[in-house]
Amino acid sequence: MQDVRKEARELMKGYCRVCKECDGRACAGEVPGMGGLGTAASFKGNVEALADYKLRMRTIHDCSEADPSTSVLGYDLSIPVFAAPIGGVSFNMGGKVSEEDYIMSKLKACDANGIVGCTGDGVPPFISEAGFDAIKAVSGNGIPFIKPWEGEEFFEKIEKAAATGCTTFGIDIDAIGLITLAKMGRPVAPRGVERLKALIERIPGKVLLKGIMTPEDAQAAVEAGAAGIVVSNHGGRVLDHTPGTAHVIAEIAEAVNGEIAVLVDGGVRTGVDVLKMVALGADAVMIGRPFSIATMGGLEDGASKYIQQLTGQIKSAMVLTGCETIDDVNLNIITDVLGQ
Repeated sequence: MQDVRKEARELMKGYCRVCKECDGRACAGEVPGMGGLGTAASFKGNVEALADYKLRMRTIHDCSEADPSTSVLGYDLSIPVFAAPIGGVSFNMGGKVSEEDYIMSKLKACDANGIVGCTGDGVPPFISEAGFDAIKAVSGNGIPFIKPWEGEEFFEKIEKAAATGCTTFGIDIDAIGLITLAKMGRPVAPRGVERLKALIERIPGKVLLKGIMTPEDAQAAVEAGAAGIVVSNHGGRVLDHTPGTAHVIAEIAEAVNGEIAVLVDGGVRTGVDVLKMVALGADAVMIGRPFSIATMGGLEDGASKYIQQLTGQIKSAMVLTGCETIDDVNLNIITDVLGQ
């Protein structure tokens, strides 16, 4: 991975520094780019919130080999990870790799390694079009995320997404705060429960709503008919000074009470981070920036290496916390920084 990161640093110069610790400090306020909005307090808060939890190491048990596989939203996953829908290579990542090569490489790596990649949406149509082509190339094994555009544009994109063979459709409702869309003259408006329900009823598959940060919104997503949610503050790119997602995932999972799938993103970098989020109540996690860096730096091979690194880290952490399967991962394996 060192060579992959070195190449990514060269290709993403001016947009991402590929820091040793991706914590939002060096790139604060750099949006467009890979930074966090404003002071980047939300970006930094995601990383800091995860760091507040520690794993309780256990060495006296009979678990010598861990199985990190799971099933979420009908997908059989080798590890509880989805590659998050990050796009816009030209204005977020330096543009030295094409949107098409980037997203195709990421989704093929995910498919080859037993997980699922998500694709993004944006004002330039080539972002969503490249994503649709990539999902088709992996026989529908991907989740297209589409912004809640006004009018028929939304449903036209849903129709194109459905033609890829996908079974789940994502709506990133947190796009209402995206500065990149506002700068392009295409801001996205929020929608209430009834309007979201009307959208979901017309979508030919399961719907995943991304951008949930409170129990109230989680319960509203259930009411609207979503099959799942993503607890997310959009990587700290839409609102400054939100809590880190690791600090809110437990209460949101409790509010949902197993009625729908609960995914989470924000600050997840390693397999240990994945395990913490699952212990806090997530069914799976989405990982964004690290996948972009790995894909930019090594295309399909780079993304594959990152997935394999995550897999090794998750298996090791499971054995050292006495977890034979993902079902064994719960609040009993973590403690907060105060030892509680």
